[in-house]
Amino acid sequence: MRNYCYFPTAIGPCGLLWNETAIERVQLPEKTPAEARRRLTDQMKPCQEVDLSLAPAWVQDAAQRLQTLLLKGQMDLSSIPIDISRIPPFFRQVYEAARRIPPGQTSTYGALALAVGSPGAARAVGQAMGKNPLPLIIPCHRVMAAGGKPGGFSAFGGLMTKQQILAIETAGSLDWHQDFAGASAHAVAYLKKQDDVLASLIERVGDCRLVPKRGTSVFAALVEAIIYQQLHGKAAATIFGRFRSLYPEGSFPSPEAVLKTPEDTLRSVGVSRSKMLSILDLADRVNRGLIPEMSQLAGMSDQAVIDALTQVRGIGPWTAEMLLIFDLGRLDILPVTDYGVRKGFALTYRKRELPSPETLLRHGERWKPFRSLASWYLWRALDLKTS
Repeated sequence: MRNYCYFPTAIGPCGLLWNETAIERVQLPEKTPAEARRRLTDQMKPCQEVDLSLAPAWVQDAAQRLQTLLLKGQMDLSSIPIDISRIPPFFRQVYEAARRIPPGQTSTYGALALAVGSPGAARAVGQAMGKNPLPLIIPCHRVMAAGGKPGGFSAFGGLMTKQQILAIETAGSLDWHQDFAGASAHAVAYLKKQDDVLASLIERVGDCRLVPKRGTSVFAALVEAIIYQQLHGKAAATIFGRFRSLYPEGSFPSPEAVLKTPEDTLRSVGVSRSKMLSILDLADRVNRGLIPEMSQLAGMSDQAVIDALTQVRGIGPWTAEMLLIFDLGRLDILPVTDYGVRKGFALTYRKRELPSPETLLRHGERWKPFRSLASWYLWRALDLKTS
């Protein structure tokens, strides 16, 4: 008896089908859930759908690894057990060779033909890739035609899906702090192909200059975000500068130092009463070890980060989203309640009114999994208007 399940990923719901000992099929997102299920279970009956939480631990681990690969681009899938015993011997050799291509790198049909001892069999390798029952685990998306041309891809979305996955992996293979510009170039190229109107804005703005901060503490990042809430950049920067001037120059004030600061002093630099109370609550929680360190947040999902930070008084999803983008360097954050993003969308798409968060979320589906960069370009649309 075979079982299968579906689980969410950064590019849409994916499926796994397994027998008692190994994964037999992987299903990438399809046009409709019904079509995805048909493709996953075709010629594999009898089989039964189960919830992932009820699947064997090794299946849950496989799903988690696939989710991580499609979110961060770097994950070793070589330990996932697979069953390709029913596959013709030549195809099995090709698949085993393809599994050795690491994330962020590519090979060619010809190179794989050489790797399996069959020079000149590039066309047969292409046929094997087209019938791959385990995409991602057997990374056919990393196999190119001669000259580095993209070749084909049989999953829904075709070459666009292939390029999307490659962009995620290429970005993940780079150090976002050391080479964010190089990584973002792949994401920007993908966004331009996905959305002609956004592509026009990107052409006017130029290269993405979004660079995540490095070495910032959670406390410092959130205090700055709290002060910037609902304020224009210059006004917020002025108040933040005055706040910093209350303490000795150098490193950011500690939570203990802030807790010892009289409330009247905090208010005197322009911090509103509600923001002051938020900063003091944050300082207290950080001081008591109730808020994860930045290194801990880096290993958490986007939603888990939001859930952890919104425990603090006055910190809502927007504030957490700013930390996800500007401190953790997350690629796929779309702050749909942000005025600048909504205004930039209205200007770019020539709308008389600001889009609702729901409208922006729907339109942003085409930008996945690089909505953070799309947001950055929408913020720049406001700069173009005032320049």
